Amino acid sequence: MDIALSPEVINFFMSKSFKTFLKHTAKDFHNQSVNPPVVRASTIIFKSMQHIRKTQNKAKKNPTGGHYDYGRQGTSTTHILQKILTKLEESYHVFTTPTGFGAVFLSIFSVVRPGDEIILADPVYSPTRLLTQDYLKEFNIKSIFYNPTDLKTLENNITKKTKLIFVENPGSNTFDFQDLKKIISIAKKNNIFTAMDNTWGTPYYFKPIKLGFDMAIVSATKYYSGHSDVMGGSLAVNKKVFSKVKAAERITGLRLGPDDAYLITRGLRTLDVRLDRHRENAKKVAAFLSRNKKIKLLYPYKKDSINFKMWKKYYSGASGLMGLKIKSKNINSVKKFVNSLKLFGYGYSWGGFESLALHQEFRETGNRRYMKLAKDEHLVRFHIGLEDPNDLIADIKQALRHLK
Repeated sequence: MDIALSPEVINFFMSKSFKTFLKHTAKDFHNQSVNPPVVRASTIIFKSMQHIRKTQNKAKKNPTGGHYDYGRQGTSTTHILQKILTKLEESYHVFTTPTGFGAVFLSIFSVVRPGDEIILADPVYSPTRLLTQDYLKEFNIKSIFYNPTDLKTLENNITKKTKLIFVENPGSNTFDFQDLKKIISIAKKNNIFTAMDNTWGTPYYFKPIKLGFDMAIVSATKYYSGHSDVMGGSLAVNKKVFSKVKAAERITGLRLGPDDAYLITRGLRTLDVRLDRHRENAKKVAAFLSRNKKIKLLYPYKKDSINFKMWKKYYSGASGLMGLKIKSKNINSVKKFVNSLKLFGYGYSWGGFESLALHQEFRETGNRRYMKLAKDEHLVRFHIGLEDPNDLIADIKQALRHLK
């Protein structure tokens, strides 16, 4: 199958720009189609036993080359997506998983063993907290959480047993931006693996592997897909951890299916266009919300804030997901504000073309140690979609009249 993903073609388009690469990579000249086809397989057939052994030897010599002898390892459809993402991440390799949380699990499972300790950012995604704090505890793996605004709480908790520092940036729901170079410096000084959940920014706005992280996670369910109809995850790695993750992936069977891989590849074609629009729309909505005295905006817009400075230091842009800390003694008025929105859907996840709103109950943020939320403070999460921003602002404005 003659798919235009040779190193020469990739290097040519990557030298032009991220945007051009997304539009021109992985064309299928064999079938004369712009996008590569969906190849489904459980059994991979060969012409002879010699052909099987030859493929297996190629896989040993080049483990990232897409030489498969069984369908669980992937097909050309999943391999193409991995190669595209590897270039976008500027990593050694990218593994793809059935869900975004599958990538979180794979990153941890690959390097942590019984008796080890993990240090995590306090505002990690709540299922990540449940996995590490509760589930892994039964396997004699200890989890400690650090304050994202005080990295001494990270450094002071490092022991000889610390195996992994797990970062989510910005923090889930509270959008705390951290000093990422300092975290990497601490990790390297103590010979500790690092992983970062980079779903909010994606490699379009920030590349964790390039900065020095060992592993970078993106929920492909979100912006990669862009249409709220696919589940998937990606785990970018450097060469240092590749063999560990490869072994863990093989033993767990955490592999994205070809149909979802096809849809994610198709979604990636417009990743830059969509993210640029999400950013511009969110910027306009944020400017409107910032004028309301009852709302503290959890988004990098206030230039004198530490969050803005840390965002500006590492990111080339901001996505469409933001938080609102609303001050009100009447929780029912906050709920009424959210329920009065007409152009915002109500549902979990984000990253699709549509705007979404959620009133975040305290339990949904996880059992955090460092988050302080007063009795009259309430969290609302907005995902700003691709609608006309003036329409979104008008919708929010009419809903705000219910806020008491």
